[in-house]
Amino acid sequence: MLGLLLIVSFVYYQRATEQIRDKMSVVAEKNISQTVGLFDLMLKGYDSVTKSLNSNNELMRLLRDRSSEQSVEGVNLERRITDILGAIFYSRNDIVGIHIVTNRGKVYSFDRSVGATVRDHSEQEWYTRLQRSTGEMIWLGVYPHSLMSGGIDKPVFAFGRQLFELSALKSVGIVLIETDADAIASALRNASLGPGSNVVIQAADGVEIIRTNPVQSDMDRIPLGWPGPLKPGEVLLTEQKEAMITAAGIDMADWTVIGITPKRDLQLELRETQRFLLSVVIVLVFAATLLATFVSRSFSSPFKRLIQQMKQVELGNFKGQVRVQSYQELNVLVSSFNRMVNQMDELIERIKLASISEKNAQLQALQSQVNPHFLFNTLDMIYWMLDERENDRLGKVILALSQIFRYGSEWEEASRAPLLRELEQLRHYLTIIQTRLGGRVHTEFAIEDRWLELEVPKMFLQPIVENAVKYGLEPLDRPGLLRISSQERDGNLEIIVEDNGVGMEETALEHISRTLEESGSSRRELESGEHGGTGRRGIGLQNVHLRIRLMFGENYGIGIASRLNEGTKVIVTIPIPPERG
Repeated sequence: MLGLLLIVSFVYYQRATEQIRDKMSVVAEKNISQTVGLFDLMLKGYDSVTKSLNSNNELMRLLRDRSSEQSVEGVNLERRITDILGAIFYSRNDIVGIHIVTNRGKVYSFDRSVGATVRDHSEQEWYTRLQRSTGEMIWLGVYPHSLMSGGIDKPVFAFGRQLFELSALKSVGIVLIETDADAIASALRNASLGPGSNVVIQAADGVEIIRTNPVQSDMDRIPLGWPGPLKPGEVLLTEQKEAMITAAGIDMADWTVIGITPKRDLQLELRETQRFLLSVVIVLVFAATLLATFVSRSFSSPFKRLIQQMKQVELGNFKGQVRVQSYQELNVLVSSFNRMVNQMDELIERIKLASISEKNAQLQALQSQVNPHFLFNTLDMIYWMLDERENDRLGKVILALSQIFRYGSEWEEASRAPLLRELEQLRHYLTIIQTRLGGRVHTEFAIEDRWLELEVPKMFLQPIVENAVKYGLEPLDRPGLLRISSQERDGNLEIIVEDNGVGMEETALEHISRTLEESGSSRRELESGEHGGTGRRGIGLQNVHLRIRLMFGENYGIGIASRLNEGTKVIVTIPIPPERG
């Protein structure tokens, strides 16, 4: 219930915020448009004042008059000009001063100062702008004091233009009019939407003409390069992180009115809604907390403990027990869970013991299959040697066979042995092979010394070497080479048995490789003793391959590569212990 309430409250608040923001955007656009219209009317009024001076034929005639200032005509001339300026001055309440500077440098002023000195204007930037103009209105902007009169030190809005004699279109001077800047500020305040709003007039070059409030934070600053050129009547609106900014162009001047309204002022209407929603949420959170506490203590707490114990079971911990005293239904559920966990723990232990026993039995069964076959072959060889009465050679063979039987009968070491002892046993076996083949097989060992202490499956090399001799080297009509080497690859140790014998055809190689991959079938055959009529396959490469997989895992075993009439290579891959890697 609390979650639903929070969701509804959030959606309602967001919707109300969007509606008020949309409404405030419309209001801001209309407000800035009205302000621009009002400002245009004000500027048009100022423009008409300057035009009335330029169209006053008597004023133009008097300005052209070159009477001496010391003469009576000169005094009367100045009085008549100031009378005309005074009439214009009193036609509007916001005019602070009217100043005319003729091309001869004569200044005529009418302003609100009394006995003030005239400021030097000859080198001023505003004077240069007016002189360079061609009769159009020049809006100079807002200044902290009068540009001409030294007795007016309050902000003024100044503008002016050149005065032309209409008959000859010849410049007679410039007119500068200064108005009270408060009138401009009052017009700009109409665009304010709140107490924190700030309204700015910006020139085309980005220079601020006037601002209703000083800059107090980055929120009051206008984005650089914004809004750019605007068409008359065009209004732009953008939302920043903390403020909404509107802009509109002034038709009478190449200026832009920009209104900056903080978002906190836009959300005044939402505060009552916020207070109401906050009060409701606080009350319901308190009520929901009490209800949740009661439910948790009386009902959900046992479930939480049960879930925690289930997570422990998922991680493999079957020793924990859940103890609760709650409603009868919960007590029955917890008791059933405890019994189930106990039964699972007992079952897993039994499976572990059975798996270990099965694996050891398989290893011993596979190991025991090697010795009878080799014993049969060796006894057969001794029989023929006795028949030929080669007693010296027979002594070496019997000694080697004795060492092999002794190595195979040491069951206290189970099915593992150091690689060094495995190689020693292999040398005894090769002694017998050399004797049988009359030295037609040359053997090379290239095993690195650092691997000699590594534990390997007992008698895993002898079946591979036996296959290499019997099927690869013995059919040769020339001496053969048998090489046993080692190399490290990808963190594993590879023991390579290769010969330069007759090799095997591609179909035979594919059959053997496929047989090695079918480890499950091979395992059942080896355990059951069913070899499909081929006894050698049960104790050959499949035997070694399956023993390695049982000992080290499915990622290890035997790989074979062979080419007809070139030789065969058997690669045995076993893991390297971390302390040796």
